[in-house]
Amino acid sequence: MTELLALLPSYLTAHLQLTLLALLLSTGLSVPLGIAATRIAWLEQPSLALAGIIQTVPSLALLAAMVPVLAALDLQSIGFLPAIVGLTLYGVLPVLRNTVTGIAGVDPALKEAARGVGMTSRQQLLRVELPLAMPVIVAGIRTATVWVVGIATLSTPVGATSLGNYIFSGLQTRNYAAILVGCVAAAGLALLLDGLVRAIEVGLVRRRRGRLVAALGSIALLYAYAGGTLAAPMFSDRERPIVVGAKSFTEQYILSAAIAGWVEHQTGRPTSLLQSLGSLVAFDAVDSGEVDVYVDYTGTIWANEMGRAQVRAGRAEMLEGVRDFLEAGHGMTLATTLGFENTYALTVRAADADRFGLRTIGDLANLAPRLAIGADVEFFARPEWPAVRDAYGLNFREERAMDASLMYQAAATEEVDVISAYTTDGRITAYDLLVLEDDRGAIPPYDAIVVAGARLARDAPDVLDALARLGGAIDAERMRAMNLRVDERGEDPATVAAAFVEDLAGGR
Repeated sequence: MTELLALLPSYLTAHLQLTLLALLLSTGLSVPLGIAATRIAWLEQPSLALAGIIQTVPSLALLAAMVPVLAALDLQSIGFLPAIVGLTLYGVLPVLRNTVTGIAGVDPALKEAARGVGMTSRQQLLRVELPLAMPVIVAGIRTATVWVVGIATLSTPVGATSLGNYIFSGLQTRNYAAILVGCVAAAGLALLLDGLVRAIEVGLVRRRRGRLVAALGSIALLYAYAGGTLAAPMFSDRERPIVVGAKSFTEQYILSAAIAGWVEHQTGRPTSLLQSLGSLVAFDAVDSGEVDVYVDYTGTIWANEMGRAQVRAGRAEMLEGVRDFLEAGHGMTLATTLGFENTYALTVRAADADRFGLRTIGDLANLAPRLAIGADVEFFARPEWPAVRDAYGLNFREERAMDASLMYQAAATEEVDVISAYTTDGRITAYDLLVLEDDRGAIPPYDAIVVAGARLARDAPDVLDALARLGGAIDAERMRAMNLRVDERGEDPATVAAAFVEDLAGGR
């Protein structure tokens, strides 16, 4: 718990930065648009309809969509910017709708009286309509505040640090304390900001100037803190750290922390971690220079980034193909191979394997119509699945996609019969599962490789040298043991990684 709480100030600050800036932008966009909609009759319905359509898009999908959109515009596509754009769009609807409703709800007699005393349209808006509508507008901001605080936790997969880092990593490593800390901190921040906005609302409605001034002052201090901490790195002369990325599963958390520790030990350079990234987001982040190094797998790059429809390839052929693709197509470097494969594998409960005589994937063919298969959220959309399905003629009764951290539990509780496990996952042993042999070679090789961005070759060749010394340092058994320490024994990935670095440094 001490390690978790040590991360709280940085995660909470980053979450506050995202929330406050998104609220400022969404309010700054929505209020003028709402005013215009009450003056231009045809504008109201299209603007509200567009804001409503944006609101119906699942929040995680909206944030993820910002990555390719910003990349196409040649803007920062990973991290803070895509998160801010997505959160801003999500905060528009309640403020826009309440602005339109509040101004439209002003008593027509008061508007007529304003015109009767000679007020211009601008004076009528500023002195009559907006003051009377302000409590309704602030109520919309209050709704947007709670929404944005909650949705900001989903910014982690697009590379923006937030309290979601606790939640995503906690789900993957079954660290329920991390999930609790993230949820409680997010709820506390939502209550704080909602209380301050409510105080403004009460101050306006009941004309309590003291409460209004205190609330506005508190919000101003929060904005000053968020703005100051956001701008501070721009004025810092400290060396930019080597940014190590990681996808969102246990093995990646361990390896990213191990690489960061190894680089610091070997070069003395500072490092930072950017974890829980989506698979394609991680690759794009290295390609764009926002991440310097991460661990990927040859089969993943072959199928996803290279778009090879034919997933069958020899191990050496795939490794060289990936190396050429990275260097020629993206200026990236395959720094080293770590020494193990982490492939997809179909697994069943050992008891079922004994009962039905299952040893290979082909043995599933006749049983498949009676069985349910579970897989991580992307497996059924990847080319590996149709390759396996067609090679073995598999037609399962049900295909269930779920978070990778839940697959093993689903198999153990017999909610599914087969899962697409990872061969270095220690939970295969812990849950008494049997890996079925891929005797037809339908699943491609998945050598773990260290991929480095162009900046390292240009500005930090010593880091590439240090990464090269990791070649062959981890075999499948060692990786499986490290994963098991996190997934089943509840150890922190950073602790497991530090022990590995210490052991490796002592041996070399």
